Amino acid sequence: MQAHQSTVDPSEIAKFEAMAAEWWDPNGKFKPLHMLNPCRLDYITGQIAGEFDRDLTQERPFAGLRVLDIGCGGGLLSEPMARLGAEIVGVDAAERNIPVAQAHAAQSGLDIDYRFTTAEDMAAAGEQFDVVMNMEVVEHVADPLAYLTACQQLLKPGGLQICSTLNRNPKSYVFAIIGAEHVMRWLPKGTHEWNKFITPDELFDLLSQSGMEPVDRQGFVFNPLTWGWRLSDRDLSVNYVTASVKSKAA
Repeated sequence: MQAHQSTVDPSEIAKFEAMAAEWWDPNGKFKPLHMLNPCRLDYITGQIAGEFDRDLTQERPFAGLRVLDIGCGGGLLSEPMARLGAEIVGVDAAERNIPVAQAHAAQSGLDIDYRFTTAEDMAAAGEQFDVVMNMEVVEHVADPLAYLTACQQLLKPGGLQICSTLNRNPKSYVFAIIGAEHVMRWLPKGTHEWNKFITPDELFDLLSQSGMEPVDRQGFVFNPLTWGWRLSDRDLSVNYVTASVKSKAA
């Protein structure tokens, strides 16, 4: 039997392996994600509620939904989604992230299925989900289209994918590379490669080629005065997020 090809980039995985133990330190190397997380969750929960007609005022509004968190890291998104009632599977290609996520979920009293695997292997195994969360991963893979195609295969007909990444332009180089890695030192130097960043139009095209229908995109905008993030319909110049759906006839 032919081995299943992976889009995992070993050099990218090594970067995150080295930082695994710091996932839950809000002032550590993942400080930017801790700061961004409330904004990410606002978008994700709003899109899921709209697509599946769920009431976010209920205690466990996502009960009955199976959700995949690709590139789950230490579980910063998996845990709040589990608290909202979703059945969560968190996967990561960086093996050292998984025991960190498992230990924190156990401490938090949460039942989350964490696995050391890839989107491609899960798709080959026939796994299916209502929602795929694909956050800040696509800029780290070797073949974005092959990766997004695997994500599409992981969705049930009518399923929803949330995919965020970084725009590629001079501003994103200044903010995401020079600012975040060299000036603020929020991330280790070399965490991101600017030439792997993807413009919103390119991502919409890739999502369409993978078999998805893009339906929304918004920017994550950092305000240095309030030291916080907000969603923007207009400013997608650095960080941004998209929503796409899989045809119910698929």
